[in-house]
Amino acid sequence: MATHVITGAGSGIGAGVARRLLERGDTLYLVARDAARAKELAAEFEGAHTLVGDLAEPGRLSWAFGHQTMPERVDSLLHVAGVVELGGIGEFTPQHWNATLAANLVAPAELTRLLLPQLRQAGGHVVFVNSGAGLRANPQWGAYAASKHGLKALADALRGEEAEHGVRVTSVYPGRTATPMQEKIHRQEGREYDAGQWIPPEAVVTTILTALDLPRGAEVTDLSVRPGGRGA
Repeated sequence: MATHVITGAGSGIGAGVARRLLERGDTLYLVARDAARAKELAAEFEGAHTLVGDLAEPGRLSWAFGHQTMPERVDSLLHVAGVVELGGIGEFTPQHWNATLAANLVAPAELTRLLLPQLRQAGGHVVFVNSGAGLRANPQWGAYAASKHGLKALADALRGEEAEHGVRVTSVYPGRTATPMQEKIHRQEGREYDAGQWIPPEAVVTTILTALDLPRGAEVTDLSVRPGGRGA
């Protein structure tokens, strides 16, 4: 029975991963932004543990986790949570940049740092759910793409640094996926949302679990998932 720490379990891809891992009897620690959200997650995922820490304030994560019972070993750390706000470079203030980078880049880096001893002990696996925006940057996506390009750099550096400890690192780059975040993006773009055009969340979930379940001695480093069928 493996132990997993998951961010973003409240909806979309993160919720799907949490359900699949819980169904197979694994132990889950779900990161929640506050006590109220932790209570909701505990009710939704019966038997899962929760950790309260606001990813929007990565500088406070060490203090927050220092007052909670942490897992003794971590077989996988799954970074699924993220935020997106579209806008032009000429429009975005430092406040916009800092909020995006804090949640999408600095918080994953800090959470990884805090859990590295448990990951090393387990010979664990860190999975960064990145984005197609982590490989290319389009107009109006500058801040989000910058945070995701940074996340790729974080993953690549971590992989090299932690190989000697047996820690595997995978980046997954989904295209547009039918999640609440995608609905928000369509509203910002002023476009009609049709979930059937985009990747089903379960497809990305299966991709993540495939990387996790790969036998030792092999490592999937980068996986891109693109819409198929009508969304191709």
